[in-house]
Amino acid sequence: MKTDQMPPGRRALLRCAAVLGVATTARLLTADTAGTPGRTAARTAAAGPAAGPQTGRPATSPVRASAYRLRPMTGYGPQRGAPARPPVRRAPILRLPGRVRSMVLSFDDGPDPRYTTDILRTLRRHDARAMFFVCGEMAAAHPDLLREMVDDGHVIGNHTWSHPLLPRLSRASIRRQMERTCDIVDATVGRPPEWFRAPYGAWNRAAFELGAELGMEPLAWTVDTLDWRTPGTGTIVRRVLGGAGPGVVVLSHDAGGDRSQSVHALRAYLPELLDAGYRLTVPSRYRS
Repeated sequence: MKTDQMPPGRRALLRCAAVLGVATTARLLTADTAGTPGRTAARTAAAGPAAGPQTGRPATSPVRASAYRLRPMTGYGPQRGAPARPPVRRAPILRLPGRVRSMVLSFDDGPDPRYTTDILRTLRRHDARAMFFVCGEMAAAHPDLLREMVDDGHVIGNHTWSHPLLPRLSRASIRRQMERTCDIVDATVGRPPEWFRAPYGAWNRAAFELGAELGMEPLAWTVDTLDWRTPGTGTIVRRVLGGAGPGVVVLSHDAGGDRSQSVHALRAYLPELLDAGYRLTVPSRYRS
């Protein structure tokens, strides 16, 4: 039935309903654009059909929030600029290629204030950088040394929580060892480690897989000073200088026993390496 054919009473009722509908919609639009708390999808739907982010609708649109809520959360990959997860390797990195006249000094098992403090002081005196593969329980006991490392431009690596032999642990235990150390480093210096080294150099597939899942590259070494055997300061110096070369990674220790020979050896070989034209630096993230 056409409107002009309706009885006058019904026409009046329709006009009133239309006026009320417009007024209600206007109130909903005003409340939503003002950012009224407690807005629901039903109220937004009453104001108009949902629109996705591709419509170019202004941010004050009353339907934008409901569109995001109701649309499935799909297609959201890593944020632009975020580092990619490193590959799962079958062997650790032994040498850093493409580093002409550059070497990496690394120290395991610390930090220990009896030795780490002197090592940091020597590196600072020569404006050299190094890597410190810390054990979580040592890091938790000496957080100030971790902060000092970062302040001086050194790199902190993950050396597990308590220095166990990884192949003897379950996969869950290896994860706990690695995650706890990542957590304490992150909580102390504001970012988690990007490099991992297995205690005793004992790697297994779980260590490579879990390290990659946690965003870390596995780094071993090129030259082992065997300083943990306390062979004498002169022997340590000769091993470092004899193995020097582009991309070489030197392994020493700043905890886990008497490391006074390691401290004295660094004071001797570091200036000689610099005089020979080497730069003592650290690797960048995920550089293989």
